[in-house]
Amino acid sequence: MFPPRGFADCRGLRVGVYGVGVEGRATLARLRSVTDTVVAVDDVAGAPDVLATADGGREALLACDLVIKSPGISPRQPTVKALREAGVTVTSALNLWCSEALRDRVIAVTGTKGKSTTTSLITYALHALGETAQSVGNIGRPPYDPELVDEGGWLVLELSSFQSVDLTVAPARIVVTALGSDHLDWHGSLEAYRTDKLSVTRLPQAHRTFVADTPLLREYREATGGEVHYLTPDTSTLTSELGLLGDHSRSNVALAIAVVSDATGRTPADVAAAMREQAAQFVPLRGRLTLVRQRGALRFVDDGLATSALPTMAALEVFATEPVALLCGGFDRGVDYQPLAEALARRIHPTTVVAMGPAGARIADVVTATTAVPVTHVEEMREAVAVAVAALPTGGVVLLSPAAPSFDRYANWLARSEDFAATVAALGDDT
Repeated sequence: MFPPRGFADCRGLRVGVYGVGVEGRATLARLRSVTDTVVAVDDVAGAPDVLATADGGREALLACDLVIKSPGISPRQPTVKALREAGVTVTSALNLWCSEALRDRVIAVTGTKGKSTTTSLITYALHALGETAQSVGNIGRPPYDPELVDEGGWLVLELSSFQSVDLTVAPARIVVTALGSDHLDWHGSLEAYRTDKLSVTRLPQAHRTFVADTPLLREYREATGGEVHYLTPDTSTLTSELGLLGDHSRSNVALAIAVVSDATGRTPADVAAAMREQAAQFVPLRGRLTLVRQRGALRFVDDGLATSALPTMAALEVFATEPVALLCGGFDRGVDYQPLAEALARRIHPTTVVAMGPAGARIADVVTATTAVPVTHVEEMREAVAVAVAALPTGGVVLLSPAAPSFDRYANWLARSEDFAATVAALGDDT
């Protein structure tokens, strides 16, 4: 069939929804207003209205005219390959939405690290200027969710590498915060991940691409499309006034100022001034270098949104002048942890690594082979926090910055961060 140009093109078709998580449920809700012939399939059997892939679900998908897959399902996955070989059109709900949305009101944000913070900064800056705006995508509701109240203003879309490869229409403005190593199990290789991450910038529609000026992103200039603008970090006091830490945060602030200036026609100075005037109203994201507790000379910091090595390395830089016990690990998706081990080896102040889960076991092996930094592998958060506290008898930072997803043990990053916070709260007072 012809590639659909939006949800309206699903009318009268037999549509399959493959993957019934948050995005899948929102997709099913959106389709109810378009077609009555919908089949929901997931690899894991669960709800009564969802077929298991291995129990008739695959066959049901093959009988569809169109299949809308979840972003987490790789295009290299066997069922997706079978669908395409059989001539079934496979797309994503986000692609359908982007195909029918007004491109000029969408600002997309992607990157290995910093995309959630930058998305929230852009939305905050727009509000500070009196504009109507909301964050959508991974940081909020899917933009196609019928329960999302579209107020008619700017939509700031946090975009993962999973989602980028399914898009055929580019938003008018795209922000790229960083490029590192992540999701190699999904993309197949480091090179594929990086080119997939940047694929949204290479779409043919006219758009401006705002890119953090880093050596690696410069190296991938040929893979970056659109009218490209490189941004150096903000050198004013605005980043600290917003309660953000680290060089990477200054880069995120600079990107937010630049894209909001372009979108609204205000000068960068005017945007920065509005952000500064209302800085007290900005609330940094939970799980991004959030102070959970001060206990005597110990600080407990939650950086639970750091699910790849690059943001964890950035977090270590923030605390370069303090002793650190790093809590890391989780689900192993095959990323290269050698750069993280080398970053740990460069640290001058005392450092301890407390590793958890399958990724933690591999981090432990790489760190042990690279440096003399002490490493302990544990099974659960309570034990990890206890080891970290014991490693910092004179004070320092207990830093949860996992460098891996949470799916080996927790439902999501938030559940892991809440476990960390609860464990820390249960500690006795410092004596």
